[in-house]
Amino acid sequence: MRGGPSRPPRMDVRVTGDDLRSRGARDRMQSRLLVMSVGFFGLFGAVALKLAAATVIMPMAPEQRQIAPQVPPIPHSDPKGMLAGDFALPQVHRASVTDRNGQVLAISLPVAQVYANPQEMIDPQDTARKLLTVLPKLDQAELIRRLSTKKQFIYLARDISPMQEVAINNLGIPGIYFEPGERRHYPLGRVAAHILGAVDIDDHGVAGVERSMDKRLDSDRTPLRLSLDVRIQAVVRDELAAAKDLFQAIGACAIVMDVNTGEIIAMVSLPDYDANDFGHADPDARFNRAVTGMYEPGSTFKLQTAAMALQLGVAHPWDRFSSIPIHIGRFTIADMKSDHFAPWLTLNEVMAYSSNPAAAHMALDVGAQRQQQWLRGMGFFAPVPIELPEAGRPIVPQTRNWGISTVMTVGFGHGVAEPPLAIVRGTAATVNGGILLRPTLMARDGEQAADEQAGNARPIPAVAEGAPPVLTPAALATPAQAAPETADASAMPGAQRVISPEISALLRRILRLDVTKGTGKTAESPGYFVGGKTGTAEKIGPHGGYLKHVNVSAFTSIFPMNAPRYAVYVMLDSPKATPQTHGWTTAAWNAAPTVSKIVTRIGPMLGLFPNTTNPQAVDDALAIPLQPAVPRGYRPLGPGNDPGDPRNQPKAPARQSARMASAAQPLPARAERSARGRHAHPEVRG
Repeated sequence: MRGGPSRPPRMDVRVTGDDLRSRGARDRMQSRLLVMSVGFFGLFGAVALKLAAATVIMPMAPEQRQIAPQVPPIPHSDPKGMLAGDFALPQVHRASVTDRNGQVLAISLPVAQVYANPQEMIDPQDTARKLLTVLPKLDQAELIRRLSTKKQFIYLARDISPMQEVAINNLGIPGIYFEPGERRHYPLGRVAAHILGAVDIDDHGVAGVERSMDKRLDSDRTPLRLSLDVRIQAVVRDELAAAKDLFQAIGACAIVMDVNTGEIIAMVSLPDYDANDFGHADPDARFNRAVTGMYEPGSTFKLQTAAMALQLGVAHPWDRFSSIPIHIGRFTIADMKSDHFAPWLTLNEVMAYSSNPAAAHMALDVGAQRQQQWLRGMGFFAPVPIELPEAGRPIVPQTRNWGISTVMTVGFGHGVAEPPLAIVRGTAATVNGGILLRPTLMARDGEQAADEQAGNARPIPAVAEGAPPVLTPAALATPAQAAPETADASAMPGAQRVISPEISALLRRILRLDVTKGTGKTAESPGYFVGGKTGTAEKIGPHGGYLKHVNVSAFTSIFPMNAPRYAVYVMLDSPKATPQTHGWTTAAWNAAPTVSKIVTRIGPMLGLFPNTTNPQAVDDALAIPLQPAVPRGYRPLGPGNDPGDPRNQPKAPARQSARMASAAQPLPARAERSARGRHAHPEVRG
């Protein structure tokens, strides 16, 4: 065998046709995969570039319709708060409520209702444990029991916040769903709670403006602008609460109204409640004393008696009326024992000193029929027309029982029961030129409202120096300078003339006289020329009859009297005496001083600065003597000329006399004798 490397044995490889075909197919597949890979790479690259351009390089703003249901609009910078009144959330349908300056009083917030389908629950116990991390107030055992039922729908929680909704959604629990909703919220709590009212679980109004304006709030998302000013509301509540606590009254109310437009600027009733807790509020706290409460107006009603007598031409400022006690059957109408009036008082003195018998004589001179017509025309026989469903109907005697005793007692504010707002409305009509306005809680557009919103304060107008005008029948009350009016009261909706401008001007001076020389001296606020009338009425007991020394004290006022702008009314229910009042509980000692404090504080807020330039000139122009001189040729009413004297009235049949005596009883207990014994009506005055 020869040496050298050995050669491997030669092997023959045989390639068949099938092998060649397989190799060709494999090569073609690789080529196709390469082409497809390049195609997919290009496609995904293009998508990536598009996404980068759309989200990073040149992001596109989302359309409003895409985000409106979830995200509220981004607020704009508004340092002056000019857009406050236009605030509204897109997720809610009920309009918000604001005051006249745009302060939000009521607003609906987006919430959600959580419900579940137990049939889709995988582990009820684990689901309950997770839900409790977001809603800890739920009862775990009860939750597990409900999630383990065979039902397909159960509510888990209502009115959860958007943050809680997101937190539950992030738990990723199958079978948990959400239903969008809204919840009414009152940011200021107790402020204007009686006016705002409340809504039920379905967001339907059940009280206050929420009820009276329910359709408007649900159909128009534009905020509802009220006439209220929360600044004035807060001040009035502060002073009223202080007076209620000081005099330990069981209740109180106060009203501020624009006498030229009828707008209610403030309305407070105490005790009150948090509007967010309407369902759990005490019934006494929910009771709106300003429109629902019925109270005998007392001597504040003498303003209507005087206005009626003057307007009808029955009496004049120089006419005199007897202040001697009047005996009707077993009843007596008299003044307080501490009063030592002259036997005959002029009309001005009757108003300033607040004599009950003299006011009764004045009413008798008018007569029963004209008295009823006057009171009906002034709106005292019907509920006050205002946007509050709680407005109550006054309590008045039946026409068939309107005898001599009723004429007299109504003349000094007893025998009828009226809501405080009715007294304010009637007071405004006597000083605003004689226009009876329809009170409203809706803001009226106008220059005055614009000035107040802009905070433009104006001094109280002065008058020219000079002697007060001579009081004559031709010019009963023409001040040295006509009082400028900020609004045309007669142009207001529902307005009607009830008193002539001349008589209205005279009544301004008479009301100012009550503060300068009468029972309302404690209501004075320097520079604001307050005018008004005190009123004190003894309360009626639960079993009928008047309660001795338990009073309703009220003061109805206007300021400034030389240019009437606002009415301010304060009422205290059952105030108690203090050492400062020397044992008195009449309005001059409690309600009138409260009005003074309110006027002093709210005047600048309402755009009125006190007149400190020439206040004496203003008072001189408003001055009217307590005992005006009788014009030549006039025979004044008085001794020997008193057509309304009960002794001059025709004798009534026995049955009619009994009915008249019954009419002298307190309204809720006509059939029972008065607890005061022989006195049918209180010997109290303002």
